[in-house]
Amino acid sequence: MVDRIILFDGVCNLCNNSVKFIIKRDTSGYFKFASLQGETGQRLLKKHSLNYDLNSFVLIEKEKVYIKSSAALRVCSQLGGAWRILSIFRFLPPLFRDFLYDIVAKNRYKWFGKEESCILPLPKWKQRFLD
Repeated sequence: MVDRIILFDGVCNLCNNSVKFIIKRDTSGYFKFASLQGETGQRLLKKHSLNYDLNSFVLIEKEKVYIKSSAALRVCSQLGGAWRILSIFRFLPPLFRDFLYDIVAKNRYKWFGKEESCILPLPKWKQRFLD
């Protein structure tokens, strides 16, 4: 069983670039990935009673689910280096953090673009993807 899975919007350019960013900094392979649109992503959403059309970055860590800013900041805390510093924002109220998160999420296709289908991972990253 995989302990840390990131579910992401596989057609969103911002989300895909975020996954690439995480992979490059997660040299130990701590995180695995699945698109929200894929079979594994949909199965995990169902298993954890989350909406199938969830508009969020999701982290499932040891069967505990984190969404939105909580998920993103928790991932940052594991990346090491200066990125770990961002996890200090976990102490801000989630209502405030998620308000900002929702603005970006709502506009992500307009600001960053969208693909017609989910990206395919590079061969060297294939083992990190669950779909």
